[in-house]
Amino acid sequence: MVGVIPVEVVGMAVPVPGEAPLMLLREPEGARRWLAIMIGYGEAEALVRAREQIAQPRPGTIELLGDVLAAFGQGVAAVELTEVRDGIFYADLVLASGTRVSARPSDAVALGLRQGAPIRVAEEVLDVASVQLEVEQEAEGPAADVLDTEAEVARFRAELDGLRPEDFDDL
Repeated sequence: MVGVIPVEVVGMAVPVPGEAPLMLLREPEGARRWLAIMIGYGEAEALVRAREQIAQPRPGTIELLGDVLAAFGQGVAAVELTEVRDGIFYADLVLASGTRVSARPSDAVALGLRQGAPIRVAEEVLDVASVQLEVEQEAEGPAADVLDTEAEVARFRAELDGLRPEDFDDL
């Protein structure tokens, strides 16, 4: 795939209680654009477990898929979010053999996190579906080098609150 940008999984957000959670991704360098993808609660739980590398007594679906891939001598080389169409995000698992398997972004990212695979987003997806936020830092003190994540997420939520369904007509 041409034009992919590495991203980090920043975490999860629930903008309004009772609504679907958002998976938050961000460019670690450069424009530092944010990408928010709405996912289900079960997927959010699996994603958090994968991000924190929390082991379970029995494998969940993501762990099972990783075990099946390993049994066939495969692993996830990368996760790529490839497109957004009609407001729906699409992703590929890029296996060690180079084979690409289409997957939901939440599942692909969770499996990629479990396997330590890089997560990348097509530049075109970031161009149409991301927002850019400025990060404020403390001027002095021991926390001067640490991002104010709560303020950054609050600004991101404010950006999301200003979006209307018509804003996605060109996607």
